[in-house]
Amino acid sequence: MLSPTVFGAGPIAPRVLRGALALLILLFISGCAGRDGREVVERASAPSGWHGERGQASFYADRYHGRRTASGETHDRNALTAAHRSLPFGTRVRVTRLDNGRETVVRINDRGPFVRGRVIDLSRRAAAELDMLGQGVAEVQLSPE
Repeated sequence: MLSPTVFGAGPIAPRVLRGALALLILLFISGCAGRDGREVVERASAPSGWHGERGQASFYADRYHGRRTASGETHDRNALTAAHRSLPFGTRVRVTRLDNGRETVVRINDRGPFVRGRVIDLSRRAAAELDMLGQGVAEVQLSPE
């Protein structure tokens, strides 16, 4: 029977084989780990060159509570989070409702909205802070935080 060798330099020690196998198993297991949202890095400010935008805000229906967002986090209707089409995940944005002046700061953790004219989808808590739960949609100004 032939014994395994490293580049033809002689038999491989069983201890080296066990170590290599353990390392491969560890790498495989870590590569299979699911995302739970904790990997998202908090950002202190919006990307340079983005100075805000104006449009309509809407908020998530309750049926999305507990579902995965595009960032891998679980949507929490009680958190101050939002969806934006292009801002990086973790970006903090000040949202000001134009007709009553109320404002809140949210963290982007999802993609959307996908309705023309809408610039942001807010969590239920953020919508409540803007006093827009009754209307469902409100005109807002987004600005860097």
